[in-house]
Amino acid sequence: MKFHTKYLTINTTKHREYLNITSEVEATLYESGIREGMILVSAMHITAAVYVNDSESGLIQDIDDWLEELAPFRPDYRHHRTGETNGDSHLKSLLMHHEVIVPVTNGRLDFGPWQQIYYAEFDGQRPKRLIIKVMGE
Repeated sequence: MKFHTKYLTINTTKHREYLNITSEVEATLYESGIREGMILVSAMHITAAVYVNDSESGLIQDIDDWLEELAPFRPDYRHHRTGETNGDSHLKSLLMHHEVIVPVTNGRLDFGPWQQIYYAEFDGQRPKRLIIKVMGE
């Protein structure tokens, strides 16, 4: 079995942002030369997430609205007693999860018809890292 690892640094322009990273993941898969296996995409920060879903702007806004409803920004999170102000960002990350695994078949991401990979940032405007690890033959 072969392994190929790549780190990406993402610096969002907004505090909360959703970036389609499918092309970067596909490029990493191509670089690896792996034709059959799995690819792991994982946020390396506790206020970010990686998810697979449809690439449609209305859905992305619906996801953002849903997260803000479930974990709204507010000043009274206990986490803020540490001097931080991003308690809601941690909760949003937990709701979306920090990583995905996608099958690789014939050298391609083995997606359903509308699936794309997204990086979701909930406490942005500074550099954050992402790991892409391809495993297979």
